[in-house]
Amino acid sequence: MVLGATPDASRYANLAANRLVRSGHSIVNVGIKTGEVAGVPIEKPETIHHDIDTITLYVGPINQPPLYDYILNTHPKRIIFNPGTENSELRRMANAKGIETEYACTLVMLSVGQY
Repeated sequence: MVLGATPDASRYANLAANRLVRSGHSIVNVGIKTGEVAGVPIEKPETIHHDIDTITLYVGPINQPPLYDYILNTHPKRIIFNPGTENSELRRMANAKGIETEYACTLVMLSVGQY
């Protein structure tokens, strides 16, 4: 899941969604913008998906608190906090629920084969 998805091609969330798809990963785009990225529509953070391996986060910490329940109820295996999204409170909450967390860059992880 790309959380913070945007159709703006200059944004890292957009680049990551496209790179994930090109690398063979299926994605769910979630954000407040409308449109699609990498051929996948952007949906609002309303429907809980229970089959998410990774949430790659592109929402700044100040805007994350309203998303805490959505993120934690999705219960991914891991959350990648991309640069600028680091949040020790959400990290602690996720870890307490058994969700792995990483402060990393999805684009770098994909480019070096460590996603």
